[in-house]
Amino acid sequence: MADVRILAEDFKKMPTYVYEVINADGSAGEQFEVVQPISDVPLTEHPETGEPVQRIIQPPFIGGQWSESSMHKSTSDDKKLDRLGFTKYVKAGDGIYEKRAGKGPRTISRDAPIKPSDLK
Repeated sequence: MADVRILAEDFKKMPTYVYEVINADGSAGEQFEVVQPISDVPLTEHPETGEPVQRIIQPPFIGGQWSESSMHKSTSDDKKLDRLGFTKYVKAGDGIYEKRAGKGPRTISRDAPIKPSDLK
């Protein structure tokens, strides 16, 4: 039998899956997490109790520069957006938007639609 060892650095790279116990009446039971290689087949039984389980799909965690708070900081810096070539409009009233960064007309209004030539 092969000697299988999971090194600490490999363990950190493995995904954490969320499983949920399926109660006898079909309702959702307790949830628990399991760290396992992506190549493993999903569990069908609770590792301790043997109860039937199903894997729950979770949204991915994206931190760092792509987190919501970091993105807010990036898009709130009008000078940086302008330097990078983006145009930013902010709602100034009912159907009226004012330009804060970039090229284009100073205001956009639903009463006066813009033409492609206005964006140059």
